[in-house]
Amino acid sequence: MVEMNITLLREFILVAFPTAPWLQILLFFFFLVVYLLVVAENLVIMLTVWVTGSLHKPMYYFLSSMSFLEVWYVSVTVPKMLNGFLLKRQHISFTGCMTQLYFFISLACTECVLLAAMGYDRYVAICHPLQYPVIMTTVYCIQLVAFSYLSGFMVSVIKVYFISHVTFCGSNVMNHFFCDISPILKLACKDMSTAELVDFAPAIVILVFPLITTILSYIYIVSTILCIPSTQGRKKAFSTCASHLTIVIIYYTAMIFMYV
Repeated sequence: MVEMNITLLREFILVAFPTAPWLQILLFFFFLVVYLLVVAENLVIMLTVWVTGSLHKPMYYFLSSMSFLEVWYVSVTVPKMLNGFLLKRQHISFTGCMTQLYFFISLACTECVLLAAMGYDRYVAICHPLQYPVIMTTVYCIQLVAFSYLSGFMVSVIKVYFISHVTFCGSNVMNHFFCDISPILKLACKDMSTAELVDFAPAIVILVFPLITTILSYIYIVSTILCIPSTQGRKKAFSTCASHLTIVIIYYTAMIFMYV
């Protein structure tokens, strides 16, 4: 039993899509194309913002920061998943699993805070247009982005540290294509109520507070837009934040669907 526990602590086996070999190949090429498209599109956005002087504005600075985050986000999980399609069983070391988990959680938390910062940017632009250049300076935008990364990566330290000290036993087969919290805790030996509480508490702080900030920003935005007398003016104002609002809805809907 001791030897088994030591082995399990050294590696996990990821089993994501137990399908026929020919279907594994099709899935490999499908997700490879999707991954390359996502990376290419975000790199184009980043490059366009950097080289175009007229786009050196807070809104586009946040957009390029989000694109950088998305490239990093998908690169944490997808390459390992693609490797798994070519193998019947994909092995990942315990250290590698915890590292992947840390970056995945950190980037997910960072995106929540960054989306809130982008919502605040849209709030200032629409509700306080005359003060926008004074409030949303380049230095302030850099501080908001830095705070997003700092808060996301700091909160994740607590979560991953606690999970990495959980005792594992039994099967080391994880029914998932990357190291995520729920699949890892399912392999634990003891009652995981404490671990789940430690996971839940920081999640509330890093997910709910940014969401509340975003919701409050859009409450003020909508109320301001409704006060605009002309229909054309309302459409123009709403168009500046429609894409961000769509991303927020999709992102949080996906988070709720996967983890709630």
